[in-house]
Amino acid sequence: MRKIGIGAFEDINKVVEAAREAVSDEIFVVIYAPDGTHVSAGDGLQYHISPDPAKALIDALLSGTIDGAVRGTLPSGTTLRYLREAASVNHLERIAVLETPKKRKFLLTPVGIDEGWTIGDKLKLARNAQELAERIGIDTTIGILSGGRLGDIGRNVNVDRSLAEAELLARLTGGVHSEILIEDAARKYGIVIAPDGISGNLIFRTLVLLGLGGSHGAPVVNIDVTFVDTSRASVNYGNALRLAASLVKNK
Repeated sequence: MRKIGIGAFEDINKVVEAAREAVSDEIFVVIYAPDGTHVSAGDGLQYHISPDPAKALIDALLSGTIDGAVRGTLPSGTTLRYLREAASVNHLERIAVLETPKKRKFLLTPVGIDEGWTIGDKLKLARNAQELAERIGIDTTIGILSGGRLGDIGRNVNVDRSLAEAELLARLTGGVHSEILIEDAARKYGIVIAPDGISGNLIFRTLVLLGLGGSHGAPVVNIDVTFVDTSRASVNYGNALRLAASLVKNK
């Protein structure tokens, strides 16, 4: 039995529904919610009510009280900042587990607007993505995106730099430079490396929040515990809870 915590700062009913869906003989869910939250007795779930549910969730994760954690609807800024400080790292590296509308899973990184801004950063993310892909049974091939096609060289200095960086990163990782063709990369490769965190975040939001794609959350890969980041705009957190439990099992 793996005990997974999930945060519920708003949309408590959405979190409760996901928890009920995810609970099984192998997964036990604890919902971390703020003071004043109404708890339905006898619904088979455990609740931890706290004035600071983000701190309570992360403290429980780091102390081993729970085996894994999902951000749920907790605020991104304060929650991730506390996780970073409590885990003693100067930044967090996240890799999103996504699905195309045709249910093909792939990993996307960087997805944080402050992540993946150097070749070194993206190289490290690519290596971590391959390790994550192996753990959850996804193809480990890598497609590198850039800001244009190779035929666009000379049109804009920023595009030229993006193309050159993607070519270099493809050589360093053994991946393939997919140019700007995200539609091909998501169909062909298990891992897609975006040009930077802003474009990666836009790809995620377009696929999941505007399109018909799906998200299983974004595990943080540079800390020693299992924490799956999620968007508060996500429709369902059941996938993220199951992913966290799977990562704990395959740790």
